[in-house]
Amino acid sequence: MKQNQKPKSAWQKVRKLFNDLHLWMGIVSGLILFVVCLSGTIYTFNTEVQEFMEPEKFKVQVQPGATPLAAEAIIAKVASETGGKVSSITIPADASRTYTVNVKLNKGGEEKGKEEKGGDKGAGEKGGEGKKGPEAAAAKGGTGGGPGGKGGGGGGRDRGTNYLVNPYTAEVIGTTESPTSEFFMTMFRLHRWLLLDTEVGRPIVGWATVIFTLIVLSGLVIWIPQKVKNWRQGLKIKWSGNWKRINHDLHNSLGFYSSFLLLVMSLTGLTWSFEWYKEGFFKVMGVTPQKDRKEEPLFSTVPADPTQAATPTIADYVKAAEAVLPYQGDYRISLPTDSAATVSISKNKVGFFAPAASDKVQLDQYNGQILKAEIFADKPLNEQITSSIKPLHVGNVYGTFSKILYFIACLVATSLPITGTIIWINKLRKKSKKKGAIPVARKSAAV
Repeated sequence: MKQNQKPKSAWQKVRKLFNDLHLWMGIVSGLILFVVCLSGTIYTFNTEVQEFMEPEKFKVQVQPGATPLAAEAIIAKVASETGGKVSSITIPADASRTYTVNVKLNKGGEEKGKEEKGGDKGAGEKGGEGKKGPEAAAAKGGTGGGPGGKGGGGGGRDRGTNYLVNPYTAEVIGTTESPTSEFFMTMFRLHRWLLLDTEVGRPIVGWATVIFTLIVLSGLVIWIPQKVKNWRQGLKIKWSGNWKRINHDLHNSLGFYSSFLLLVMSLTGLTWSFEWYKEGFFKVMGVTPQKDRKEEPLFSTVPADPTQAATPTIADYVKAAEAVLPYQGDYRISLPTDSAATVSISKNKVGFFAPAASDKVQLDQYNGQILKAEIFADKPLNEQITSSIKPLHVGNVYGTFSKILYFIACLVATSLPITGTIIWINKLRKKSKKKGAIPVARKSAAV
C-alpha cells in the first residue's frame, strides 16, 4: 500500500509542518491562552456592566428647564467635602449623566489617594482619555497604555480619586470604585499578569501571546485548502455533520473569521509585555515615543499681578475649545497645577460608532487663548496607530460597534483551545484505532 501512495507535494509538506507547529504550540500554551482570552472577553464591556449594576451613580433625573451648576461651584463643593484638590472635571455631552471630578487628596489629610498594587508599564501614548472602568484604578507604573484612565494610583504618584457628582445639585453621589470595578480589576490583572507578581506574570503572558500570534499565522496557512475549488468549505460550518465535523468547522471557520482582530489584539498587547517590543514597534511605525520627544513645554502668560487678573471661567475655556472642536462630545478639563501652567482640554466624540481617540487643546489659563491644538484626524496614519494602541487592543477604537466585534472575536479565541484540543484527541483516537486494526486484519488473512 505504501509503495502505491503518491509522494507528497511541496505544499503538502509545508502544510504538514505548519500543522505540527500549530498543534504543539497550542498544546504548550493552551491553558494560559484560555485564561487570558476568557478574562479579556469578560473585561470587554466592563464600563457598560458597571453602569448597569449601579445606574444611580452614573445617571440623574433632570427636571424640566433645569440647567447644570457652574463648574466652579461643583469644584468648590467637591473640594470642600473631600478635603483635597480638584485636578480635573469631566463634563459629558449627555445632560442626564453625572460629572466626574478627579480629586488628589492632600498628603496631610485624613485619607490619601488610593493606589493599586502590582502595576504595569504603559504601551506608549494615550489614544482615548476620559474613559471609565477599572482603568481608573491605575496599576502601579502605568504610563499610558495601562489602566491609568482618569484616576487611581499609579507610577508612584497619586492619580487621585474619581467622584461622581450630580451637576444640578453638586451632590457627591459616590466614586467610580465598587465591588463590580474590583471584579473587573481582578479580571484585568488575570488578563495581564495571571494574578502573579508583575515581574513573573508579565513575561509569561507575553511569551504566550507571542506563541498565540504564531498560532494564528500558522492557522491561516493550514486553512488554505489544497485545492482552490474547496476554499468555500473553510468559510462555513456544516451543521448537518456529526459532532466531530461541527467541532472541526467551529475551530477552522471561526478561527479564520476572527484571525485579523486576534492579530491586532496580540500585536498591540505585546507592547505592555516587552519594552524591546514596544521600542521596535515604534521604530517600525516611524514614530518617536513621547518619553523620548524633546518638546518645549507650554506656559501661560503670567500677568504682572496674578491676584488682580480676571481669569476666564471653565465655561469660557470650553467655549474656546468648541471653536476648534465643533462637534458634540464629552469634555475633560485638566486644571492648571500652578500659576504658570496651562489648562488642558480633551474632547471625545459620543455615539455608537464614536472613535476612542480624543482631540486636545491647551489654553492660557489667564486669557483663554488656545496655545496648541492636537486634532487626532490630522495626525499621520503611523502616529494615529501608535497613539491608539490601547483602543486597538481593548476594542473601543470605534465605540460600541468595535467592542461588539472584539467581544465576539475574544469569545472565539477562548473557544479555540477547547475545540483544538478536541480535534487533537479525536486524531489520537483515530490513529490508535488504525494501529490496533492492523494485527487483526493480518490474523484474519492467515486464517
